Amino acid sequence: MNPTRVKICGLSTPDTVKASVEAGADYLGFNFYPRSPRYVTLEQAASLGQLVPENVLKVSLTVDADDATLDAIVAALKPDILQLHGTETPERLVDLKSRYGLTLMRAIPISGPEDLEKIALYHDSADLLLFDAKPPKSMPNALPGGNGLSFDWSLLAGQKPDTPWMLSGGLDPENVAEAIRVTGAEAVDVSSGVETAPGVKDAALIEKFIKAAKAV
Repeated sequence: MNPTRVKICGLSTPDTVKASVEAGADYLGFNFYPRSPRYVTLEQAASLGQLVPENVLKVSLTVDADDATLDAIVAALKPDILQLHGTETPERLVDLKSRYGLTLMRAIPISGPEDLEKIALYHDSADLLLFDAKPPKSMPNALPGGNGLSFDWSLLAGQKPDTPWMLSGGLDPENVAEAIRVTGAEAVDVSSGVETAPGVKDAALIEKFIKAAKAV
Protein backbone atom coordinates (compact mmCIF):
# COMPACT_ATOMS: atom_id res chain seq x y z
CA MET A 1 0.00 0.00 0.00
CA ASN A 2 1.29 3.46 -0.90
CA PRO A 3 1.87 6.05 1.83
CA THR A 4 -0.99 8.49 2.39
CA ARG A 5 -0.69 11.54 0.19
CA VAL A 6 -0.73 14.84 2.07
CA LYS A 7 -1.91 18.31 1.10
CA ILE A 8 -0.85 21.32 3.16
CA CYS A 9 -3.35 24.07 2.39
CA GLY A 10 -3.37 27.81 2.96
CA LEU A 11 0.36 28.42 2.69
CA SER A 12 1.45 32.04 2.52
CA THR A 13 5.17 32.31 3.35
CA PRO A 14 8.36 31.06 1.68
CA ASP A 15 9.51 29.36 4.90
CA THR A 16 6.39 27.23 5.28
CA VAL A 17 6.32 26.34 1.58
CA LYS A 18 9.91 25.10 1.89
CA ALA A 19 9.15 23.30 5.17
CA SER A 20 6.18 21.52 3.56
CA VAL A 21 8.25 20.41 0.57
CA GLU A 22 11.12 19.20 2.76
CA ALA A 23 8.74 17.26 5.02
CA GLY A 24 7.32 15.38 2.03
CA ALA A 25 4.03 17.11 1.15
CA ASP A 26 2.47 15.88 -2.10
CA TYR A 27 0.22 18.91 -2.68
CA LEU A 28 0.54 22.56 -1.63
CA GLY A 29 -2.61 24.67 -1.49
CA PHE A 30 -2.85 28.42 -2.01
CA ASN A 31 -6.00 30.20 -0.89
CA PHE A 32 -7.52 32.88 -3.13
CA TYR A 33 -10.67 33.44 -1.07
CA PRO A 34 -10.49 37.07 0.16
CA ARG A 35 -12.34 36.41 3.44
CA SER A 36 -9.83 33.80 4.54
CA PRO A 37 -6.93 34.60 6.92
CA ARG A 38 -4.86 32.44 4.54
CA TYR A 39 -5.61 34.59 1.48
CA VAL A 40 -2.72 35.27 -0.88
CA THR A 41 -2.53 37.87 -3.62
CA LEU A 42 -1.64 37.01 -7.19
CA GLU A 43 1.83 38.48 -6.64
CA GLN A 44 2.39 36.39 -3.51
CA ALA A 45 1.16 33.26 -5.26
CA ALA A 46 3.43 33.78 -8.25
CA SER A 47 6.44 34.19 -5.96
CA LEU A 48 5.56 31.22 -3.72
CA GLY A 49 4.75 29.01 -6.69
CA GLN A 50 8.30 29.35 -7.94
CA LEU A 51 9.52 27.61 -4.78
CA VAL A 52 7.48 24.46 -5.49
CA PRO A 53 9.35 21.62 -7.23
CA GLU A 54 7.73 19.85 -10.19
CA ASN A 55 7.04 16.67 -8.20
CA VAL A 56 4.77 18.58 -5.78
CA LEU A 57 1.36 19.62 -7.12
CA LYS A 58 0.17 23.21 -6.74
CA VAL A 59 -3.50 23.69 -5.85
CA SER A 60 -5.49 26.93 -6.11
CA LEU A 61 -8.44 27.21 -3.71
CA THR A 62 -11.30 29.43 -4.86
CA VAL A 63 -14.95 29.91 -3.89
CA ASP A 64 -17.34 30.52 -6.80
CA ALA A 65 -14.66 32.45 -8.68
CA ASP A 66 -15.53 33.86 -12.10
CA ASP A 67 -13.54 33.22 -15.28
CA ALA A 68 -11.58 36.47 -15.08
CA THR A 69 -10.45 35.69 -11.52
CA LEU A 70 -9.48 32.15 -12.45
CA ASP A 71 -7.67 33.33 -15.59
CA ALA A 72 -5.51 35.59 -13.42
CA ILE A 73 -4.86 32.85 -10.84
CA VAL A 74 -3.91 30.29 -13.49
CA ALA A 75 -1.53 32.79 -15.10
CA ALA A 76 0.09 33.73 -11.76
CA LEU A 77 0.36 30.38 -9.95
CA LYS A 78 0.26 27.93 -12.86
CA PRO A 79 -1.62 25.45 -10.67
CA ASP A 80 -1.90 21.73 -11.36
CA ILE A 81 -5.30 21.51 -9.65
CA LEU A 82 -8.24 23.88 -9.28
CA GLN A 83 -9.90 23.32 -5.89
CA LEU A 84 -13.50 24.51 -6.03
CA HIS A 85 -14.91 25.20 -2.57
CA GLY A 86 -18.16 27.01 -3.31
CA THR A 87 -21.46 26.09 -4.95
CA GLU A 88 -19.96 25.18 -8.33
CA THR A 89 -22.29 22.90 -10.29
CA PRO A 90 -21.27 19.91 -12.43
CA GLU A 91 -21.99 22.11 -15.47
CA ARG A 92 -19.56 24.73 -14.18
CA LEU A 93 -16.89 22.06 -13.78
CA VAL A 94 -17.40 20.90 -17.36
CA ASP A 95 -16.91 24.51 -18.51
CA LEU A 96 -13.75 24.89 -16.43
CA LYS A 97 -12.30 21.62 -17.73
CA SER A 98 -12.74 22.78 -21.31
CA ARG A 99 -11.34 26.22 -20.51
CA TYR A 100 -8.21 25.16 -18.59
CA GLY A 101 -7.71 21.42 -19.04
CA LEU A 102 -6.58 21.18 -15.41
CA THR A 103 -7.43 18.63 -12.74
CA LEU A 104 -10.59 19.72 -10.89
CA MET A 105 -11.10 19.07 -7.19
CA ARG A 106 -14.64 19.66 -5.89
CA ALA A 107 -15.17 20.13 -2.16
CA ILE A 108 -18.18 18.28 -0.72
CA PRO A 109 -19.21 19.65 2.72
CA ILE A 110 -20.43 16.86 5.00
CA SER A 111 -22.40 16.83 8.24
CA GLY A 112 -24.71 13.84 7.75
CA PRO A 113 -25.34 10.82 5.50
CA GLU A 114 -27.57 12.83 3.15
CA ASP A 115 -24.54 14.89 2.08
CA LEU A 116 -22.92 11.78 0.60
CA GLU A 117 -25.58 11.82 -2.12
CA LYS A 118 -23.69 14.71 -3.73
CA ILE A 119 -20.82 12.35 -4.59
CA ALA A 120 -22.71 10.88 -7.54
CA LEU A 121 -23.56 14.37 -8.87
CA TYR A 122 -19.91 15.07 -9.67
CA HIS A 123 -19.01 11.62 -10.99
CA ASP A 124 -18.58 12.83 -14.57
CA SER A 125 -17.16 16.31 -13.92
CA ALA A 126 -14.75 16.21 -10.94
CA ASP A 127 -11.35 14.50 -11.09
CA LEU A 128 -11.02 14.61 -7.30
CA LEU A 129 -13.39 15.10 -4.38
CA LEU A 130 -12.53 16.73 -1.07
CA PHE A 131 -14.72 15.69 1.86
CA ASP A 132 -14.76 18.56 4.37
CA ALA A 133 -16.84 19.43 7.42
CA LYS A 134 -19.97 21.44 6.68
CA PRO A 135 -20.02 24.52 8.95
CA PRO A 136 -23.04 24.43 11.31
CA LYS A 137 -25.78 27.03 10.96
CA SER A 138 -24.68 28.33 14.38
CA MET A 139 -21.54 29.68 12.65
CA PRO A 140 -23.04 32.24 10.23
CA ASN A 141 -19.64 33.77 9.44
CA ALA A 142 -17.85 30.45 8.99
CA LEU A 143 -15.55 30.00 6.02
CA PRO A 144 -16.39 27.32 3.43
CA GLY A 145 -13.41 25.37 4.83
CA GLY A 146 -10.50 25.82 7.22
CA ASN A 147 -12.71 26.21 10.28
CA GLY A 148 -10.94 23.50 12.27
CA LEU A 149 -14.14 21.42 12.34
CA SER A 150 -14.33 17.70 11.72
CA PHE A 151 -17.32 15.53 10.82
CA ASP A 152 -18.27 11.98 11.76
CA TRP A 153 -15.60 9.99 9.93
CA SER A 154 -17.62 6.79 10.25
CA LEU A 155 -19.93 8.22 7.56
CA LEU A 156 -17.16 7.43 5.07
CA ALA A 157 -16.35 3.96 6.43
CA GLY A 158 -17.06 1.44 3.71
CA GLN A 159 -17.72 4.14 1.09
CA LYS A 160 -16.03 3.41 -2.23
CA PRO A 161 -16.58 6.48 -4.42
CA ASP A 162 -15.63 5.99 -8.06
CA THR A 163 -13.93 9.39 -7.99
CA PRO A 164 -10.60 9.65 -6.09
CA TRP A 165 -11.03 11.62 -2.88
CA MET A 166 -9.23 13.39 -0.08
CA LEU A 167 -10.23 13.83 3.58
CA SER A 168 -10.27 17.27 5.19
CA GLY A 169 -11.81 19.03 8.17
CA GLY A 170 -10.37 19.36 11.66
CA LEU A 171 -7.35 17.15 11.02
CA ASP A 172 -4.18 17.68 13.06
CA PRO A 173 -1.00 15.75 13.91
CA GLU A 174 -2.75 14.00 16.81
CA ASN A 175 -5.86 12.69 15.04
CA VAL A 176 -4.85 12.20 11.41
CA ALA A 177 -3.75 8.58 11.83
CA GLU A 178 -7.10 7.63 13.38
CA ALA A 179 -8.98 9.53 10.66
CA ILE A 180 -7.15 7.56 7.98
CA ARG A 181 -7.83 4.25 9.72
CA VAL A 182 -11.56 4.97 10.10
CA THR A 183 -12.19 6.35 6.62
CA GLY A 184 -9.64 4.51 4.49
CA ALA A 185 -8.53 7.86 3.05
CA GLU A 186 -5.63 7.64 0.63
CA ALA A 187 -5.04 11.40 0.82
CA VAL A 188 -5.55 14.02 3.55
CA ASP A 189 -5.71 17.80 3.59
CA VAL A 190 -4.80 20.08 6.51
CA SER A 191 -4.86 23.82 7.05
CA SER A 192 -5.77 25.13 10.52
CA GLY A 193 -4.47 21.93 12.15
CA VAL A 194 -0.86 22.95 11.50
CA GLU A 195 -1.24 26.57 12.63
CA THR A 196 -0.42 28.43 15.83
CA ALA A 197 -2.94 31.17 14.95
CA PRO A 198 -5.36 31.64 12.03
CA GLY A 199 -3.26 31.76 8.88
CA VAL A 200 0.05 31.26 10.72
CA LYS A 201 1.54 27.92 9.68
CA ASP A 202 4.10 26.18 11.90
CA ALA A 203 6.96 24.24 10.27
CA ALA A 204 7.25 21.77 13.18
CA LEU A 205 3.51 21.01 13.10
CA ILE A 206 3.63 20.54 9.33
CA GLU A 207 6.44 18.01 9.66
CA LYS A 208 4.66 16.23 12.53
CA PHE A 209 1.43 16.01 10.55
CA ILE A 210 3.07 14.62 7.40
CA LYS A 211 5.02 12.03 9.41
CA ALA A 212 1.86 10.90 11.23
CA ALA A 213 -0.16 10.61 8.03
CA LYS A 214 2.47 8.72 6.08
CA ALA A 215 3.19 6.30 8.94
CA VAL A 216 -0.31 4.77 8.81
